[in-house]
Amino acid sequence: QVGLEESGGGVVQAGGSLRLSCTASGYIYAASCMAWFRQAPGKEREAVAVIDSDGTTAYADSVKDRFALSQDNTQNTRYYLQMNSLRPEDTAMYYCAAIAPSLRTADQALAAPADEYNVWGQGTQVTVSS
Repeated sequence: QVGLEESGGGVVQAGGSLRLSCTASGYIYAASCMAWFRQAPGKEREAVAVIDSDGTTAYADSVKDRFALSQDNTQNTRYYLQMNSLRPEDTAMYYCAAIAPSLRTADQALAAPADEYNVWGQGTQVTVSS
């Protein structure tokens, strides 16, 4: 049984930065896609960043060049989302999720609907004040 746990959310002023962490427990398939989703009140959950089993990343246009997803190479079960130049519209609950196993590319996983992801964390709140 795989579990995901997010941390690192908080309140930050516009233009600031935050780093979210996702820690996976249990067995993670070597071939899997890990993603960060977000959901703002009244909006659908959207994928903002994905990393595939080859280490390739893909980003939603709304966060490209501001957010960076990385994997801890010393601990294959930890993933990070570095968020820079934050905007009020980035305010949302952020979730770590996985499709495991999966041979999708990062671009394919980014376009996949949320219900194709079979492992989810509880979420961490990010609030960006103007």
